[in-house]
Amino acid sequence: MWRDPGAPADSFYETRPECTDVPKSRFRIKAGKTLSARKWHAAFSPEGYLDIGKTLSRIHRGGIHPSIRGEVWEFLLGCYDPKSTFQERDEIRQRRREQYANWKEECRKLFPLIGSGRFITAPVITEDGRQVQDPLVLLENNPNNGLVIPTEVTTNDTNNLKKVTDKGVIQWMLTLHQIGLDVIRTDRTLIFYEKKENLSKLWDILSVYARIDSDVGYGQGMSDLCSPMIILLNDEADAFWCFERLMRRLRGNFRCTDNSVGVEAQLSTLATITQVIDPKLHQHIEHIGGGDYLFAFRMIMVLFRREFSFCDSLYLWEMMWALEYDPDLFWMYEDDDDKSEESKGRLKSLRHYGKYERENMKNGAKNGEDPPLPISVFLVASVLKDKSTMLLQQAKGLDDVVKILNDVNGNLDAKKACVAALKLHKKYLKKAKNP
Repeated sequence: MWRDPGAPADSFYETRPECTDVPKSRFRIKAGKTLSARKWHAAFSPEGYLDIGKTLSRIHRGGIHPSIRGEVWEFLLGCYDPKSTFQERDEIRQRRREQYANWKEECRKLFPLIGSGRFITAPVITEDGRQVQDPLVLLENNPNNGLVIPTEVTTNDTNNLKKVTDKGVIQWMLTLHQIGLDVIRTDRTLIFYEKKENLSKLWDILSVYARIDSDVGYGQGMSDLCSPMIILLNDEADAFWCFERLMRRLRGNFRCTDNSVGVEAQLSTLATITQVIDPKLHQHIEHIGGGDYLFAFRMIMVLFRREFSFCDSLYLWEMMWALEYDPDLFWMYEDDDDKSEESKGRLKSLRHYGKYERENMKNGAKNGEDPPLPISVFLVASVLKDKSTMLLQQAKGLDDVVKILNDVNGNLDAKKACVAALKLHKKYLKKAKNP
């Protein structure tokens, strides 16, 4: 039977002509399968209520058309409640844009380059709160962006330089150049980031986030998670809130203490899953010194951004979020407890939940003290399972494990990976219940 091969989506995310080694996207826009702009707009009632069940079903079948991806993501990530009206969402959007503008202005007062269209890649403060006084050093470190230091530092009278005493502000300012260094490395193959204003927008959002979430601050990998938001959503504030909602799910991975990194908990879970699903492989990994599963660190931290092309990683993300979708997501993130309780009282059809979430409900995984395991861990487990024979036969040390896993880069199919993760999840819940 003839099948529509679909239209490629790479043209929506153009790469620089000199970047010839960028993997081609496997994602195809397929009529009747991919959520189109027409189907998306038809999913809303005249008042603005979204039929989320129908939307999730369409995303499961063929992803989201790139032209509407940003606005659909706002629902998948819990920025908006599907049971809200157009007017209610407009009011929320306006309120959030004002909130972001206020936070950004507070940051600008602390460091005037925020919102200036420029960014830094060299340190501007010492650990004891003294501002770096040599503008030539900064200029040398970032020649393309001009003089990248706060206005106070440009004065000839170095005695006027104020020492920063607030430890929180010092800590935040110490991360600003690190954010800048990561920004210039993020998705550098895309034409989008040839424009300096897009780089500075990414730097602004990450800098503001690091300031308001002082508990986590900034960690390497966040720029990879934030970059698609800026590309998909024109308004900087809207992109910020999409990123902030994503970080609600992932911030635990970036939380560091003197003794541990947050992602270690998920790596430990991955080890447990592999032990249950493929005991022989787990034993072999332990035998060659990989029992901490640190070789999977990157996959979990940046949600497979390195293993897939840019376009395919977006397809994977939306598939994952659609599978994990909980219609209470918006209310979980809101601070209004009364409204949150009111939402819990609403009856919801099972079709309003993603397939992965339904499986968790069916097996009681949502009833325990700990939150359900994210599907991303099962995605990594499915990759290990798929490479099990090769790992058992060829991996004599951790370098071999890394090499074998690196070979999957650009060769994974997002939809097949999600289907494999779902099967593994189901199998794991059964075995965990009846060992």
